[in-house]
Amino acid sequence: MAENKKNQINIELTEEIAQGTYSNLAIISHSTSEFIFDFVRMVPGTPKAKVKSRVILTPENAKKLLIALQDNITKYESNFGKIKNIHSGGTPNMPMNFGGPMVKA
Repeated sequence: MAENKKNQINIELTEEIAQGTYSNLAIISHSTSEFIFDFVRMVPGTPKAKVKSRVILTPENAKKLLIALQDNITKYESNFGKIKNIHSGGTPNMPMNFGGPMVKA
């Protein structure tokens, strides 16, 4: 029993953070020492997309995130069925213009 209390972490979730931030695109880059996850919100018909959140992880923690995400996807699919809209190459089937006008760079 004492050992369980020793390994517990008290995590605080503020009301603002609990509401979350919507993202419909993630860009992942890395260096030798870190993985950078930029979560972006793209809005139809606008020429710019804004990064709403950036999370930086060590390679070890990025791998732990991968394992935890795979575990949760497996549990989700066992309850709700396979997640659709994935090309055979593994990239999401998402039009970059979301049905709005094409943006030229």
